[in-house]
Amino acid sequence: MSYYGQRWRSDPGKFSETVKLVAMAGTYALDNAYGSYYAKARNLEARLRQAYDEPLARFDVLAMPTLPITASLLPPPDAPVADVLGRGLEMIGNTAPLDVTGHPACTVPAGLAGGLPVGLMLVGRLFDDAGVLRAARCVESTVGTLSPRTKEMSA
Repeated sequence: MSYYGQRWRSDPGKFSETVKLVAMAGTYALDNAYGSYYAKARNLEARLRQAYDEPLARFDVLAMPTLPITASLLPPPDAPVADVLGRGLEMIGNTAPLDVTGHPACTVPAGLAGGLPVGLMLVGRLFDDAGVLRAARCVESTVGTLSPRTKEMSA
C-alpha cells in the first residue's frame, strides 16, 4: 500500500482511468457516508471467507473461470468514462472476492473462445499457495500452455 500511495502522490496520471475512478469513488464514499459502506463490507468478510472455506474443507482447490465473461476488446482511448469504468469492473467478479478473503489463486490458460484466451482460476485454502501452484502446474502439464506465437494450446 505504501508503494502505491507514494506513486499516487508523485504521479497519479500513470494510473489507469479505472484505478483513478475507483479511488475517487472510495474517497467520496468515505467523505460522505463516513465509512459506513466500508464497514458493512468488512462485516461481510467472514461470511465470504466461509463460503470458500466450506468447499475447500473437502477439496484441495476450487476450479472456476477467471473471468465471468469471455475476453472483450478494450475501449478506445476516447471512450466515455462510463464505458471505461464499466469494462474494467465487469471483469473482476470472480477475482475481487479473493482480494478480500485472502485465499490464494492462480489462473492458467484453458483454451480459446472465439480466438481469445480463456483462463481457469484455481483457488486454494488459506496459506496453501504451494498447493495452488502444484495444481496449476498439473493443469499446464495436462492441457498445455497458450503459445503466443501460434495462439494455440501446446503441451
